[in-house]
Amino acid sequence: MRAARAALVVAAALAALSLPWPATPPALAQGGAVSEAGRIVVEAEGRASAAPDMATITLGVTAEAESAGAAVADMSQAAQEVIDRLAAEGIAARDLQTSALSLSPRWRGEHGSRDAPREIVGYVAETTVTARVRALDSLGGVLDAAVRSGANVFRGLSFGLSEPQPAQDAARRAAVAEALRRAELFAGAAGVSLGPLVRLEEAGGGQPRPMMRAEMAVSDAGPVPVAEGELDVTARVRMVWEIAPE
Repeated sequence: MRAARAALVVAAALAALSLPWPATPPALAQGGAVSEAGRIVVEAEGRASAAPDMATITLGVTAEAESAGAAVADMSQAAQEVIDRLAAEGIAARDLQTSALSLSPRWRGEHGSRDAPREIVGYVAETTVTARVRALDSLGGVLDAAVRSGANVFRGLSFGLSEPQPAQDAARRAAVAEALRRAELFAGAAGVSLGPLVRLEEAGGGQPRPMMRAEMAVSDAGPVPVAEGELDVTARVRMVWEIAPE
């Protein structure tokens, strides 16, 4: 039995040695470079920063009542008051939107309990109000006004660019420059020279992302302080060069 197992091991080893090696190594995953059939392939990322010039706030308005109809009516009235107040703060109609209406029951008692069976004692209605604020110097006052007019749930605050194209193009230029730098570095280290560029592809990038998520609290201290910071925009490219003949 042991002799048979030894023979199988030897046979497997000989079979493995007879397998051909891959003709080309796999490309490096993170921004690497590799020669493939006389070519150098590089992926690189570029980044550009820009100060935001607009913000989007998402607020929730909730109301509770004994009946579903009353809860929806109270919620609708509160949402309208929030919208009217935001309009009074200078938010244009095209920058205001309501969405995501929800209605859920309020229960009393424990599920499965004989002494206190569960029963519906009321309803909670909620809707979402989204507003774009294009004058960032008024953002703190707009948030404060929304809270005081009836918004009682804060869904989020994100900063953005009304014209993202210049920042996106700057990120693309940075990605191409970084790819070229890496290609020249790898070519020099390998003792070869870059030939003509044969392919340039954009491998995906990113629009400005939301920068802040927080809970909202009502305060009598005045407008909410907001730090705008900067937005990062990224771009990725994949570039392929021929290796110049010696």
